[in-house]
Amino acid sequence: MRIFRKGAIGATFVALALVAAACGSGDDASGPKEGPEIVVSSFDFGESEILAEVYAQAMEANGYTVERQLRVGSREILKPALESGEVDFAPEYVGSALEVGFEQEPTSDTEATRDALIAAFEPKGVAVLDAAPAQDKNGIVVTAATADALSLTTTSDLAGQEGDLAFGGPPECPTRPRCLLGLQDLYGLSFAEFKALDVGGPLTVEALDGGEIDVALLFTTDGVIADRGFVLLEDDLGLQPAENIVPVIRQEILDAYGDELAKLINEVSAKITTEALTEMNRQAGIDLEDPDAIAAKWLADNGFGA
Repeated sequence: MRIFRKGAIGATFVALALVAAACGSGDDASGPKEGPEIVVSSFDFGESEILAEVYAQAMEANGYTVERQLRVGSREILKPALESGEVDFAPEYVGSALEVGFEQEPTSDTEATRDALIAAFEPKGVAVLDAAPAQDKNGIVVTAATADALSLTTTSDLAGQEGDLAFGGPPECPTRPRCLLGLQDLYGLSFAEFKALDVGGPLTVEALDGGEIDVALLFTTDGVIADRGFVLLEDDLGLQPAENIVPVIRQEILDAYGDELAKLINEVSAKITTEALTEMNRQAGIDLEDPDAIAAKWLADNGFGA
């Protein structure tokens, strides 16, 4: 079954207006490209939707026909959909894609981890394009009051104190090697309680801010961390691997369009920095702007728009 996003119509018109004349890679964007429709998808959280919109709008502005199936769910849902051809393109995270998707150990070396991901995806008919400079890792976050009361600056500082604390994160967190499972194995942390919330989203933020949980899993590029005065604890033992944004796309789509499509996507990726991604997340989480409009503005500001 196909999943369609019901976006705000007004915001969509704004997005289209901003990118309608986009030139992207400098290739002819004056008319539609001959080739198959590209189904662009994302994980079920805001940052992934924004990134999917960035790539989708860039493709559309350069003449590619795009269908959106956004916020389809976790990697356990999106990866099989990509491999089976239900969707064609998604923004991935290089370390998590390798570890969760293929049960291979990623490292802090972006290129080595990407090379391993390329080899893993190739038999599935999926290509891995260039990694963006931007990285978004799992972050362990507490309120400023908790950090002050327990003298917390690193994740290791939780040891011996976590038995009285409630941890909140995505439902799959207890079985993820970079979430609760890893926190227990590497840091020796066993929290008093786990509350299944959302994937670094508003449920987790409000639960932390309201005292329903004491420790939260958020994304390191989340603008709400600074806005709410939360404290991001240092991952001092290095639990998290490289997590650069890396687009993955079905090989048959690349074959249909040739090098032109890959070139465009790589040029977009090259300009997505960690700072830019954090700002886009801030616009979504704090300013409550629509992902369509956020993506359109970023594209225009970075030479892909009118």
